[in-house]
Amino acid sequence: MTVAGKEIRLKRLIQQRSGTSIICALDHGMTSPTFFERLVNLEQRVQEAVQGGANVIMMSKGMIERFSGSFKPDTSFAMLLTASALGAEERPVVRIGEVEEALRHGADAVVVFVALGGESEPDMIRFVARVGEDCERLGIPFIAEAEFPTTYAPIEDLNDQYGVEYLLRNVRLCVELGADIVKTNWSGDQESFARVVAATSGVPVVLAGGSQVTDMELLTRMRMAIDVGAIGCSIGRNIFLHDHPEALTRALARVIREGWSAEDAMAELKQAVAAST
Repeated sequence: MTVAGKEIRLKRLIQQRSGTSIICALDHGMTSPTFFERLVNLEQRVQEAVQGGANVIMMSKGMIERFSGSFKPDTSFAMLLTASALGAEERPVVRIGEVEEALRHGADAVVVFVALGGESEPDMIRFVARVGEDCERLGIPFIAEAEFPTTYAPIEDLNDQYGVEYLLRNVRLCVELGADIVKTNWSGDQESFARVVAATSGVPVVLAGGSQVTDMELLTRMRMAIDVGAIGCSIGRNIFLHDHPEALTRALARVIREGWSAEDAMAELKQAVAAST
């Protein structure tokens, strides 16, 4: 029964016809050190992402109760089980939800941000292991955000500070502890990202958006990630802070689901933006 439950939900998280997943992360009210005004109208942000092609919305238990009406019948909900606190450590992770609670809210997956290093690492590992056990017992997929300890800095700075070895260790640990989908950062180049994908031994990988970058940079990273085995993306700020979130999401879908080049997707995006002005 547990296996069937995961299989059924994974078929909604990962589109069967394309083998891809486009996740829009709208949970930054629990993770960002500053408030994003664009999240005030969350209903519109959900609609833009869904209309652009996102098949999964990542958000909190408080917001799903208010904005699930903006979902399509085949839109999946992934519920975050962690928040980020400001403290002595670099944005320590706090558990704020349970797997059983996510099921009551209709979630197809739970999400945990996994930050390694420092004195809190043993507790983090125990937490991830427990979530993996609960997900297996209850038949719900586990999305592990195996990322750098903070995602609110330029990816170049994070790669310089932590390096690909940090990502390799993090993604592998998450897979070993039961993650069904791994979300991770861009490691700086295609060759190193291929190593990160390979480290999951076949567990699906989605690319995190991270801090805002140019549209062309985002689409180029996405093309390179797909070409070395990623199945999609999990992007927040680069979508909801964009002047044209639906058009950008559609451009990502062109690259991820239809095999477009970054250049072709960018050309269509520019046309969509021009037509709207």
